[in-house]
Amino acid sequence: MLQLPQQRAKQLALLALAAFFVAAGVNHFLTPDFYVGIMPPYLPAHLELVYLSGFFEVLGGVAVLVPGVRALAGWGLILLLLAVYPANLHMALHPELFPEVPTFALYARLPLQFVVIAWAYWATRPGVPIAARPL
Repeated sequence: MLQLPQQRAKQLALLALAAFFVAAGVNHFLTPDFYVGIMPPYLPAHLELVYLSGFFEVLGGVAVLVPGVRALAGWGLILLLLAVYPANLHMALHPELFPEVPTFALYARLPLQFVVIAWAYWATRPGVPIAARPL
């Protein structure tokens, strides 16, 4: 049976986080050309890195639902988000390479990445048991 935190907000945040990363990871396998196209040219093995990041997104998305590894999975997703940040930065610095994406969206993704990092951190931290909370 799925064990979720007691707080309703954390339950929803955790389930949404899992769904987000599983969907994003699966998408790496369904549309790898998109992800290959946004990778900075200085990185090697573009297709392999797309598949690798997709695998770890799915793994992290599933692992956040397992209480025994939830916190570790959260840290793994945070590291993954930091690892893929150069692709977002590359897109923002070279908007002419991505004419189909509005420029404001390319720049909006940069701080949004840190919002997702905060989400992953908060949702995967152990909750304080109700009995231990101050009144």
